Amino acid sequence: MQLKDKNLIYGGKNTMTTISRANQTISNGFMQNLTRHADVRSARLSSSDQTGRNQDYWLIPPHESVVLGEIAGPGCLTHFWMTSFCRKIMGPSIVDPALGSNVAPVNEIHNALGVTWEEQDPFYYRKALIKITWDDQDTPSVLAPFGDFFCVGHSLPGNFESAPFNVSVKPEEANKFGAPAALNCFFPMPFNKKAKIEIVNENDLPFGLYFYIDYELYKQELPEDTVYFHAHWHRENPCEGWGNDLQVNSPAVQSVANLTGDDNYVILETEGKGHYVGCNLSVNHFQGSWWGEGDDMIFIDGEKVPSINGTGSEDYFGHAWGMQKNAFLYNGSIIHESDKPGYQVSYRFHIADPIHFSESIKVTLEHGHANHLSDDWSSTAYWYQTLPSPKLDILPVEERLPHVAQMPNVTQKAKPELNEEQQKAYEFAKKLEESYVSEKKNQMELKYNKTRQSSLGNIDHAKRVKDTLK
Repeated sequence: MQLKDKNLIYGGKNTMTTISRANQTISNGFMQNLTRHADVRSARLSSSDQTGRNQDYWLIPPHESVVLGEIAGPGCLTHFWMTSFCRKIMGPSIVDPALGSNVAPVNEIHNALGVTWEEQDPFYYRKALIKITWDDQDTPSVLAPFGDFFCVGHSLPGNFESAPFNVSVKPEEANKFGAPAALNCFFPMPFNKKAKIEIVNENDLPFGLYFYIDYELYKQELPEDTVYFHAHWHRENPCEGWGNDLQVNSPAVQSVANLTGDDNYVILETEGKGHYVGCNLSVNHFQGSWWGEGDDMIFIDGEKVPSINGTGSEDYFGHAWGMQKNAFLYNGSIIHESDKPGYQVSYRFHIADPIHFSESIKVTLEHGHANHLSDDWSSTAYWYQTLPSPKLDILPVEERLPHVAQMPNVTQKAKPELNEEQQKAYEFAKKLEESYVSEKKNQMELKYNKTRQSSLGNIDHAKRVKDTLK
């Protein structure tokens, strides 16, 4: 396109810029920002080994919070990449604990039988929290379980790709509780004064984390109309349905009306000015029929009757006749109930169609038609709004854990008397385990201290980068 006007407006990355040159050619489409130079400073904070060696992960101690980065603005977080592990020692290992602690944690690749015996905590995605605070606020604007923030519902990673998030997990690990996965987030997160990113480990086990936090710094303050990224997790376990023992879609259930949205499941309720940009929803359905017959009802600026009213849960998530095993840019399934009976994780991102509010918004969804079902629902809502942020809270760790069917314990009627060789085998295993666990704890303490020092190093690194912005 040839620009003939001398004062045309160009939509740049952070501000609207006037193009004053005649006959200027620009590209067309959503990637047109790539055709213009932006006077910004790109940077990254990561878990990279600050000694220059290859121990590129942090080990966050149990019941401790670690700052991944603290960045002075104005700026914008542009990308998160993270992968994690959380293992419990089940028995002795023939791997030297000191040497084994100074190589990559290869048990994520394969837990070799007879060599090591460690098991992944199946629920650690729910036991750690991601927490992000903007500017000088005393309350976070992002507060969610680590996994659910990245759309890992029920602590079950599944491969999927969307515009703001993707998860990559090995096929043999997909749909397994606590499986290791690569997690990406591309939501832009602007800040004017400061961004503080933390991981809170509420587990009894250490939390291992590799991470990138990519960001930009700007020379001028953000525009006055900037709205800030928020994310919050919510759970009802179960939703309190009035007729869980009635068949879904039966005449008795269909005869009940719901015009007010009372008792709907609430995905988001906040006050301020901004726009809602979507959610992920994790459902554990207990009745064995169909969980998704409820309508989305969204109330804007205090209205009593919703101006946005849907026709069914699968319709809100962009599917029909139930949820299909499809994941698209803005909507789809991550975990499908046909692969994991009773479990569903769905998402809908309002990137092309944000839902705007000037005073308040309440985003709700019926749990079954007219709220008759009593299932376990949890969700992470994503939205942008003006500061101050609402006061976000979260359930204690024991109330965040997913439901899992477990095999019954089998008690051996009578253990046979051990012969001399068998007794020696037990004694040898016990001594080996004591030695291994003792040195493993020493190595963990070294890594805890290194992580704490690396946290301070990342804060200093962000300051040095900031000082280069002239």
